[in-house]
Amino acid sequence: MVAYATAKDGMIGLTRALAKELAPGITVNAIAPGLILQTPFHETFTPERDQLAMIEGTLVKRAGVPEDVAGAVVFFASDLASFVTGEVIDVNGGAYFT
Repeated sequence: MVAYATAKDGMIGLTRALAKELAPGITVNAIAPGLILQTPFHETFTPERDQLAMIEGTLVKRAGVPEDVAGAVVFFASDLASFVTGEVIDVNGGAYFT
């Protein structure tokens, strides 16, 4: 988990630094997914008991699916996000609020 957490925090820092360096003209944002099932990562590295605990720790009481992340990607890629830069969307079912 140390390597994973370090890498994820590094990506957030990189996102914010690039947003500063590339503005104006280019927006840079990131998506921080939580438990997204139907993907090789969690199916390989997250035991089922841990998946169930993570689901219980979300407000929506379910795991995410790739389509949940796709919605955030579509938003960032659209003109609706043209005034958004340096931001990270947590796609995690409200896991940080429990």
